[in-house]
Amino acid sequence: MDTKIFFLFLLFLLHHQIQPHNFVNGDATLIKQTCKNTKYYNLCFSSLKSNPSSPNADPKGLAVIMVGIGMTNATSTSSYLSSKSLSPTNNTTLNSVLKECADKYTYAGDALEASVQDLGNEEYDYAYMHITAAKDYPNACHNAFKRYPGLVYPPELARRENGLKHICDVAIGIIDNLINLNS
Repeated sequence: MDTKIFFLFLLFLLHHQIQPHNFVNGDATLIKQTCKNTKYYNLCFSSLKSNPSSPNADPKGLAVIMVGIGMTNATSTSSYLSSKSLSPTNNTTLNSVLKECADKYTYAGDALEASVQDLGNEEYDYAYMHITAAKDYPNACHNAFKRYPGLVYPPELARRENGLKHICDVAIGIIDNLINLNS
């Protein structure tokens, strides 16, 4: 899945770069303006500014970049959880919950991948819906831990969960801007 996601993301960016744009290129001013309307300005600005594709991106391209960052987070977290669930331990409940969580983060990555296609088709309402779903999958993981009072929610997983939720919030904020630009 990692290669497929990366290929689709790269293909969309290349396709998007070739087409004429109605917007100003993604220089620092556009990135600041775009990020100003998101929930997490610093995360938005630092993420977009550090991405080499940003200087040539329009607002839709900036949304795709943020979604790509979210896909990387979800995929990385799923891999992290899968490796933890395969670790030798006598706690079958923990291994089962870790496997369930890995699946949830895979679903989050899939939802984000679908949003890239939605953005490419300028179906912003569907992109918004898919990103919102991706943002919610970590809650299902957290709830899986809550079902078993003896299990402690790992701090590293809490950090990753918050990261994905914040990234999704930024992407949603950018899409809100796109919807307003196209109204």
